[in-house]
Amino acid sequence: MQFQMPAFHAPDFSLHGLQNAPCVRFQPAPAKGVAPDGYHATSVYPEYLHIEKGDWVLLRKSRMDCVVVLELGNHLVVTELRRLNAGDLVACGRSENGEEGILVHTKAFDFPDYMAEKFTFRSHLTRETSFSIDYDELYQLIHHEKEHGFIVWVLGPAVVFDRDARNAFVSLIENGYVHALLAGNALAAHDVEGAIFGTALGQEIYSKRTLPLGHYKHLDAINRIRAAGSIEKAIETGLVQNGIMHAATLNHIPYILAGSIRDDGPLPEVTGNVYEAQNQMRELSQKATTVIAMATQLHTIATGNMTPSYQVMADQRVRPVYFYSVDMSEFAASKLADRGSLTARSILTNVQDFVVTVERGLRR
Repeated sequence: MQFQMPAFHAPDFSLHGLQNAPCVRFQPAPAKGVAPDGYHATSVYPEYLHIEKGDWVLLRKSRMDCVVVLELGNHLVVTELRRLNAGDLVACGRSENGEEGILVHTKAFDFPDYMAEKFTFRSHLTRETSFSIDYDELYQLIHHEKEHGFIVWVLGPAVVFDRDARNAFVSLIENGYVHALLAGNALAAHDVEGAIFGTALGQEIYSKRTLPLGHYKHLDAINRIRAAGSIEKAIETGLVQNGIMHAATLNHIPYILAGSIRDDGPLPEVTGNVYEAQNQMRELSQKATTVIAMATQLHTIATGNMTPSYQVMADQRVRPVYFYSVDMSEFAASKLADRGSLTARSILTNVQDFVVTVERGLRR
C-alpha cells in the first residue's frame, strides 16, 4: 500500500459571517516576558488571523501555549511568553470562531475514518490493543518521510540497554531514516558506555550479566569522554567505535542532549541550561514532519508541546506532522494524546522490541 498524505482543506471564508469579521487586535507587551491582557494563546490546530480586510493569514511554525507577534510587513511570529520584548505587538482575543479576527481550524485534514471515530469498544489504549495496522502505516510513513520529510527521533536510554535495539537504531541512522535526534545525557552516556565497555548501567548489553563494580561503568565512560574533550574527539581517537552517537556523528545527524537536574557528569555535549536546551530542541522540532518518541515521558511531552501539528511546505502545501509515542506504560502513552495533537498516535510495547521490529519492517 502506498502512503497517502491527508488532504488539507482551508476554511471557506465566505461562510459563517467571516466576510465581515473584524481584523485581529494587537496590543503592545507591557514589559519583557509579559503579554498584554487578553492575549491569544495558540493551540495545536491550524490558525488563521485576519490582518487586513479579506486577508486571512495561516500561522507558520505554530505550537501550543504561545503568543503571536506582529512584525514589519504584517509578518506573524509565534513565540513563547518568555521571549517577548516590551512593545512587541501581541495578538489579542479569546474567541476562536473568527469574531475577533482569529479562526482556529479544527477540521483541516482528511484523516481516515477510524482516526475520527467517537466512542467504540476498546478505543482506549491498553495492553490488549492490537497494533499491526499501526506498524504497517508507520513503515509506509517512514519510507515516505525519508525522501520527502524530516524525521525527528526522541530517545530514552532504554533504547541502548539492549544490543539488538542499539544495533537496529544504528541501522536506521545509516539507512537515512533518522534526520535529527533529541535525548538527554543518559541516552548518550549509556550508549558510549556500551561502546567502551559493552555495558549499560554496568550490565552487559546482550547477556544482562552484571559486571563487578558495574555501577562505575557509566561514570567511567563519562569521565573518559570528558577527558577526550567531546564525543566527536572520542570517535576520532578510536575510544568510541560503535553505537548510536558514533553513527549520528559520522552521518552528520544533528542531535540535542538536554540536561537534567539528575545528570551524572554530564557529557560535554549536554546543554545544561534548560531554556537554551529548549531553544535548540525547537530549532529541530519546528522542521519535523514526523516525530517518534520512545520511552522518555518528559522528553516526549516537551517535544510534543513545541512541535507544530502541521507544516507549510516550500511549495505552500499544508500537511500534518505525525507524532508517535512508544512506551510500555499506558499512562505515559496517553499523556501525548491528552495534549490534543491532531496526529498523536501511541504504541504500547517494549521500546527495544519496537526498534528491532521497525528496522526489520523497513527492510521488507
